[in-house]
Amino acid sequence: MLANLAEATGNHANALYEIDDAEVDGKGLIECALVPLRDMVLFPHMSTPLQIGRERTLATVTAANQRGETLIAVAQLDSDTEDPGVDDLYTVGVEMAVGRVLRMPDGNTAVLAQGRRRVELVEVVQEEPYLVVRARPIDDPVPDLSIVPSFMRAVLALFEKCVRLNHGLPEEAYAFALNVDEPGWLADLVVSTLSLSIAERQRVLEMRDPMARLQEVHGLLGKEFAMLELEEQIHSQVQHTMDRGQREMYLREQLKTIQGELGEGDPWQQEQGELRTRIAAAGMPEEVEQRALKELERMAQMQPMTPEVGIIRNYIDVLLDLPWRTATADLLDIKRAHKILDANHYGLPKAKDRILEHIAVRMLAKGKKKLRQPILCFVGPPGTGKTSLGKSIAEALGRKFVRVSLGGVRDEAEIRGHRRTYIGAMPGRILQTMRKAGSVNPLFMLDEIDKLGNDFRGDPSSALLEVLDPEQNSTFSDHFLELPYDLSQVMFITTANYLGPLLPALEDRLEVIEFNSYTEEEKLEIARRYLVPRQLELNGLTAQKASFPDATLTALVREYTYESGVRNLERELASVCRKIARRMAEKKPAARVVQAGQLARLLGPPQFQDMQAERKDEVGVATGLAWTPAGGDLTLIEVALLQGKGGLQITGQVGEVMQESAQAALAYLRSRSAHFGVKPGLFEKTDVHLHVPEGGIAKDGPSAGITIATALISAFTKRKVRFSVGMTGEITLRGRVLPVGGLKEKILTARRAGLKTVIIPRRNEKDLADLPRQARKDLRLVLVDHLDDVLKVALNAPLKAVAPPAKAKAKPVKPKSRLAKIKASPAKKILPKPGARPAARPAARSAKR
Repeated sequence: MLANLAEATGNHANALYEIDDAEVDGKGLIECALVPLRDMVLFPHMSTPLQIGRERTLATVTAANQRGETLIAVAQLDSDTEDPGVDDLYTVGVEMAVGRVLRMPDGNTAVLAQGRRRVELVEVVQEEPYLVVRARPIDDPVPDLSIVPSFMRAVLALFEKCVRLNHGLPEEAYAFALNVDEPGWLADLVVSTLSLSIAERQRVLEMRDPMARLQEVHGLLGKEFAMLELEEQIHSQVQHTMDRGQREMYLREQLKTIQGELGEGDPWQQEQGELRTRIAAAGMPEEVEQRALKELERMAQMQPMTPEVGIIRNYIDVLLDLPWRTATADLLDIKRAHKILDANHYGLPKAKDRILEHIAVRMLAKGKKKLRQPILCFVGPPGTGKTSLGKSIAEALGRKFVRVSLGGVRDEAEIRGHRRTYIGAMPGRILQTMRKAGSVNPLFMLDEIDKLGNDFRGDPSSALLEVLDPEQNSTFSDHFLELPYDLSQVMFITTANYLGPLLPALEDRLEVIEFNSYTEEEKLEIARRYLVPRQLELNGLTAQKASFPDATLTALVREYTYESGVRNLERELASVCRKIARRMAEKKPAARVVQAGQLARLLGPPQFQDMQAERKDEVGVATGLAWTPAGGDLTLIEVALLQGKGGLQITGQVGEVMQESAQAALAYLRSRSAHFGVKPGLFEKTDVHLHVPEGGIAKDGPSAGITIATALISAFTKRKVRFSVGMTGEITLRGRVLPVGGLKEKILTARRAGLKTVIIPRRNEKDLADLPRQARKDLRLVLVDHLDDVLKVALNAPLKAVAPPAKAKAKPVKPKSRLAKIKASPAKKILPKPGARPAARPAARSAKR
């Protein structure tokens, strides 16, 4: 109750005055929700924090807070009743106003309450989900003003004596009472400070006459003063009857305390005492506390200058600094979380939905067994908002945010720590970061998990298997700590640009959420909502001093940046804002609206050329669609046929997979040459040169398979490829078209480059759900299963098959004997000598035919 006086003058109490009293109806009654009070009685004009321990009471207070209404507080007849009804309460209570609900550091819930006026319960209106009653306000009758001052002075005089004798009552209580000018208020104030039973307090509360209350309080003060005087006398007598030895012991203890205060005591003993006190107050698990005390006893037996003392002291400090039970309360408010996530990030629907689903589950399972914390992995190109989204999630949940960058970590000890046998040993990064967080349930971000390495010192990826496994991380073991540490309440979020380097076992523990590259439309929206306002503020500008039209932002995206995220876009915006700010500071004219034509003067010539598709149909040239870390891109496949011996040359810094796709496409063409109208003998006389422009950029992957096949078939059949058609898909030796990745980025690139038709594998149809509606509307999307379907759309003229040449049937010739041949020869013919080689004339004739 002593905190009432300080709280009454605070800002929270002032805010409570903004809540109006309940309106009185025609029968003189008010209708309010009812809050039962356990082990306390609230008086009018008094402000006090209420500890809320029942869910029903919390629901009542929350509802009143939301509606800005007052409540009725009534004390329980029996404080042990867990779910009291109206029959379990007194009939007289107080109408009160309550402030916002506060989460205390110890995990309890409290609310600041302010008493308004006495009320008497009349009837119950509602019982579920909480009690709502009708009550009659009790107004104090006007007292006899001639006797009020003398009664108040008598009460104040007695109250002053009690304050002087009772060290538990602050002097501010008497100062506050001096400023009260109403007898009823003074009686309520004094009785709220005294140590009385619930029945005695309730008896004073039920007294309607303020003078009667004042008389009752005067009698209670008399009893309190008599008891305080008796205690003072007993204390004095005990002090006088203490024997010499007791006095010496008492004085020695006092002397030791004084020396300690003056710093004249034994520092070594002081340090041990401080550590023992901290261990007792740390709230450690029993096993950990016993280990800490054991180490402290070891340290106490050593000399202060022993090197081992520093190691033990460092170990005890780590145990004391680690959070063992301290936790922050989660803010389970879906609307608030949704608002925060949308305010800080544009798009990213999958990641946002996953967090909101987690909050919803926590809300429904509140009070049940501990739920597993999600272990997420944000995978995507750089600059797409993975790390910043983690900070927003921590803000939405009301948790502390801590981050560890794993890029370049090669030592297992970075995760699990060093053993204490080594000089300079310390815990691993996991426990060091938990020590910094100060709570057992922070949001822990493991950044760049795909950049982990390994060498002779161990594999940190393997050490993370225990950290990121919900079945094991409740007993995480650090080499330095050598005690189990509970990480089960930590919400882990990892980030990566690519999942390839991750161990399969580690990837299996992660719930992967992909972050795609931002499309041009998304970049423009992000720039309008976030980047431009932020850079204007950081550079001392306002929207009236500088603005960026959509055409300017589009030019920045297309001509000055080439990235998956928006980091470089923000850098370019910052550069423009700085130049405008400099001209304003120099009192020179500066453009209020930055036009696209001014970018060349402000930022220099464009760094990138806007991608454009071909403008006419050509033979041997097909347009492919590629995925890059910066988004989608166009890939031209050029095929030239040269007289030669059937060789295949591939240029343009093409990787092995793409080379194999070219070989598969050529093999498919040769296997079906007759179907495409190509003479079989042409392949042995022709060299094929396949080139992919922009040779300075490495290219690889199977998705160019159908594009290469289309360009080859076009070159051999002399059929032109439509310039307005783009395509992507892997090809097999049988001409089947297999699915590929990065379809969203590829199709958006085709739309941006001005293509009209896009050919994609039919098995990629499921990926079309992620496409923007406008992209599906502007493009003709053709789903194919076989290369024949591709050629029908890509080539501007149908193919004609070539019939195979008919083979002449040879008449059977009866072989002749050697003697017959000799007889049939002309007489002038000279026979060959025995052993001589026969003439080759018959073979030459056969070749001519």
